Amino acid sequence: MTIEDNLIEILLVEDNPGDAELAREAFMECKVKNRIHVAEDGEEALDFLYRRGKFRDAVRPDVILLDLNMPRKNGREVLKEIKQDSNLCNIPVIILTSSEAQRDIDISYKLYANGYIVKSVDLENFFEVVRSIETFWLSTVKPPEDPESAPDEK
Repeated sequence: MTIEDNLIEILLVEDNPGDAELAREAFMECKVKNRIHVAEDGEEALDFLYRRGKFRDAVRPDVILLDLNMPRKNGREVLKEIKQDSNLCNIPVIILTSSEAQRDIDISYKLYANGYIVKSVDLENFFEVVRSIETFWLSTVKPPEDPESAPDEK
């Protein structure tokens, strides 16, 4: 969490502009102060996380909401890369996707996803899903520190 302003930094990786806007609206209703950063595909998500190109000043997210089915680099590939990187692996990654396929669920957890949530097509249900994310992941769970800013262990 950003110390200076107590904002929860959320990276939403979503290629559907309509779903990204719905998520923004739903999070605006939350009680927790948050800032949503949107990456439109897997490559852009990794650029954000590695602070490359137009994202060189990006903040470290406290939580990542990751769609599975995206162009250029899919969510499974992004999840695998995040969880294999010692500087990123402790960021909670929640799969937020339209896929209800058991295979996608199983693969996501094998790649160390922290949660798997199916997006609802019903607007009120979608808002309820976002509220549940806010309640658990943004209000209850304490995020890890950025390894680069954490004090050295002695």
